[in-house]
Amino acid sequence: MKIGSSVFMLASTLWGMSTVMGASESDKLTHVRVAAYNVEFGKNASPEEIGRMFKPYKLDIIGFNEVPGGEWTARVGKVLGMKHVYVGKVSSANHKDKYKSILSRTPLELTAEHELSVERRRSWNPASCVKATTKIDGILVAFYSLHICRSTDSHNTGHAYRLANEVLSKEKTDRVIVLGDFNNNLGDGAMKMLEASGLRPTWKDLEIDVSKEFTYNALKPEQPNLGVIDHIFYNTGSKAITKSGGIIELKKPLSDHKPVWAEIAFPKALKRLKPKN
Repeated sequence: MKIGSSVFMLASTLWGMSTVMGASESDKLTHVRVAAYNVEFGKNASPEEIGRMFKPYKLDIIGFNEVPGGEWTARVGKVLGMKHVYVGKVSSANHKDKYKSILSRTPLELTAEHELSVERRRSWNPASCVKATTKIDGILVAFYSLHICRSTDSHNTGHAYRLANEVLSKEKTDRVIVLGDFNNNLGDGAMKMLEASGLRPTWKDLEIDVSKEFTYNALKPEQPNLGVIDHIFYNTGSKAITKSGGIIELKKPLSDHKPVWAEIAFPKALKRLKPKN
């Protein structure tokens, strides 16, 4: 009886310790589930269909682009129980219903739209990104949803350059997520420049070889595609890591792009470096 009791007590103690350690480890991280989707002005699916598609992913926040204005994003939110919406006013290339929007489970603050147009050859304008901050599990996250033009010929021109050097360089929030349709593949000059500025693509944490995948054109998979041009980035200064995610493959595509998603784990406490004297 004594031996059995001792074993039981030891097992109980170890279980209790592991539970506490597990809870404490979990308490140190905030998991944020995000997605990006170019919906091609909603011509292939209703917002309700897109909401039902996203439902299994239990997302905290979604960035849409080429999205219709008005109540379209809010209708997706109604399906998902996500009540907080911000829709930009700049339509990509001045085409009809190609706005950027943010849909969130938690309240949005500091909403803004940054115009990113440039004077250079082979660029469509205007381009923009929408931005908002929100608190998830007690931490503040700045979130950017964008649609920009492909730029590979120079490191210091193009929409991506303006994004990095005129917008994100001024962002003071410790934790930042940037996602959307970049119209560039990883390894292109624009993407290398964004990585050098302190952004990390979730593909690298997930060890997904995007050179073998594509997000456009989902409607014509048998034709030559443009590869993976829809991305999710987080700022390296946040010390985050991507826990899961990928390209959402649908039997019946709801747009010419494939949606992408990620679960990013942010440390709740960030150690700041002491300034040098």
